[in-house]
Amino acid sequence: MPPDAAATREMVVVPNLGIAVVRQYERGVVFRLGKLHGVREPGMRFMVPLVDRMRKVGMRTVTMPIQSQQIITRDNVSIGVAAVAYYRRVDPVKSIVEIENVHAAINQIAQTTVRNVVGQSMLDQVLSETEKINESIKDLLDRTTERWGVLVEFVELKDIELPQTMQRAMARQAEAEREKRAKIIAAEGEALSAGRLAEAADVIAAHPIALQLRNLQILSEIAVEKNSTIVFPAQFMDSVRALSSFVGQENATR
Repeated sequence: MPPDAAATREMVVVPNLGIAVVRQYERGVVFRLGKLHGVREPGMRFMVPLVDRMRKVGMRTVTMPIQSQQIITRDNVSIGVAAVAYYRRVDPVKSIVEIENVHAAINQIAQTTVRNVVGQSMLDQVLSETEKINESIKDLLDRTTERWGVLVEFVELKDIELPQTMQRAMARQAEAEREKRAKIIAAEGEALSAGRLAEAADVIAAHPIALQLRNLQILSEIAVEKNSTIVFPAQFMDSVRALSSFVGQENATR
């Protein structure tokens, strides 16, 4: 909707017929012979015919889209940014007396503020710190619109359009980052495995019979499969002799 149409919808001039109905979401600003006479609350209100003139001001929250515009960020990247702002009039007198067209003024100042704030930020900040940027835009708009009797409730960046080359570069960066994480995790696993193997080697070195028992355990696991053929190597006989010697030593000690 064009700014002039929105302003016409939110601010209606009532003919000076001597009676007017102000709705719950409106306030009526009365001018008597061109001079501010007062504000009328909701309800049926009477005026002096041909002397008083009322302008109804809507007090509801207005949704104002901020059209997309090309902005160059601090790191020289051109992006398209669209936003939306929500505001409402809190002082009907100021919104009439201090400015001619509130909606058009807020629309223009909002576009300028979005361009300035985004232009002073890095691309990574625009993508990752959106809430902070929204708050900065809202604060700047509040300081400007306060004298117009308008409160900006909040501003949201709703669409950020990146160039195709930047999208491909970010995709490659994300892929490289995930590959780096995968390699780090694999290296940590290898380091942990090597540490455990070193501990196992120390135990086997202290107890040589443990290696023989491990060989027997592996052969037992292989023998579970019925279609497996087990070939006993010469080392197996050494293992049997070492085991017999170990058992003999234990019996002699006892």
